[in-house]
Amino acid sequence: MKLIVSALAALLLASAPVAAQTLEADMKKAAGAYEQKDMATAARIWKVWAGKGNAEARTLLGAMYWSGEGVPRDHKEAARLYTLAANQGYARAQNDIGFMLGFGEGIPPRDDVEAYKWLTLGIKGYTAKNQDRLDQAHKDLATLAKRMSPAQISEAERRVKAFKPTP
Repeated sequence: MKLIVSALAALLLASAPVAAQTLEADMKKAAGAYEQKDMATAARIWKVWAGKGNAEARTLLGAMYWSGEGVPRDHKEAARLYTLAANQGYARAQNDIGFMLGFGEGIPPRDDVEAYKWLTLGIKGYTAKNQDRLDQAHKDLATLAKRMSPAQISEAERRVKAFKPTP
């Protein structure tokens, strides 16, 4: 029995790098396909990884649903995917769902407190390589804050502090 458990453990450890390489290779392939306007390939690959819980794939697929590139335009599906990835702590998804909640086209319904929360979390999660997105998120947050009451901002900040990413 110990031999079987040891063999299974060794197999799992050996397969982890292969899975990571597959993810990285697939994400590069999907990004390349997207850049080449092969939206069907990009969507197919991102759907697989989104289904496996990858936050980046969920976000990129969500963007495709938002714009209707390679998939039917579906803001409800975009919001669902963004929310899943945002809850995982993925900054771009947090920014994207924050934008939808604060300035989107009706799906999901506007919610300034949640929008402020998600935009703030997205800003905190961006790195220097995301400077353009970071600058835009700051502008969006400032615009949003102008129409919010101090109590709404306080509640949003409380939600930011309480946020815990989920796997």
